[in-house]
Amino acid sequence: MRTAADTARRQKLAVLTALVLAAAAAYLLYEVNFSNARLFRYAMKIRTPKLLVMLITAFAIGGASIVFQSIINNTIVTPCLLGMNSLYTLIHTAVVFFAGSGSLPAVNANLSFVVDLALMGLAATVIYSYLFQKTRHNVLYVLLIGTVLTSLFSSVQTTLTRVMDPNEYDALLATLVASFNNINSELIFLSLAVLGIVAFALRRELRLLDVLTLGKNQAVNLGVDYDKCVRRLLLGVTLYIAVATAMVGPISFLGLIIANLSRQLLRTYRHGQLILGSALFGMIVLVGGQLLVERVFHYAVPISVFITVGGGFYFLYLLLTNRRT
Repeated sequence: MRTAADTARRQKLAVLTALVLAAAAAYLLYEVNFSNARLFRYAMKIRTPKLLVMLITAFAIGGASIVFQSIINNTIVTPCLLGMNSLYTLIHTAVVFFAGSGSLPAVNANLSFVVDLALMGLAATVIYSYLFQKTRHNVLYVLLIGTVLTSLFSSVQTTLTRVMDPNEYDALLATLVASFNNINSELIFLSLAVLGIVAFALRRELRLLDVLTLGKNQAVNLGVDYDKCVRRLLLGVTLYIAVATAMVGPISFLGLIIANLSRQLLRTYRHGQLILGSALFGMIVLVGGQLLVERVFHYAVPISVFITVGGGFYFLYLLLTNRRT
């Protein structure tokens, strides 16, 4: 039987969906020359891949953030703690440092995406499968390992940039900031395939997520293999973040913002609705923000910079709010 609260949440999700559609339509059609069919087709050819990448990125980061926070049982953490953002910057810095900015891995978007995804997937498998078992399925140890590796990757990357040729460093900077310009449409299908395979492989664990958040003892009493589910979900979260990062670059704090907005708006423990709400919020932030930055105000600064700055303030707000409560 549907309660009034369920109806209200469905209405909120419907409103978010309408906002996403409105933002997507505005991004596609704002300042388009409708009188010239050739120019219109050209504009759609340029804008459609960007829009699809923003929607995919929002879905990947939004879903992964909700799952990650639920596993850790903390709403002010972010999947950035898993170290994938720092590993991404290290990979690209190492490629430019050792092979040069004109090398095939640096200029070929498809090869770069495959290398990023392969290395980050390998790191995720080692950390969140092998080491998770070695630490007797202690999530806090895994977070500590991720934090230490983040510092290690950042330190090595900083060292390489200090001794790098200045011209090579200038070429590197463009790849280290998340951007939706110069999107390779071929990566869209590959990313969707990877995300779909991961979601299908974890379909059982995702259905059990509501039970897992009750705690290990309660989940085990209900017949759930808690440690195995958490291990597989952590690996899935890392792969989703890896796909989003490999597509556009690291976007710090986006997951923190949209996951908490979803929780505050929906006020539910049903993860199907929370994940959908988080993904929709992400789409609104990315598509709406990119529309304002790119088309309305014509800023040269990427939307990821504004998200990082705003996310920092939002993190402090959440920290102070939780401390008061």
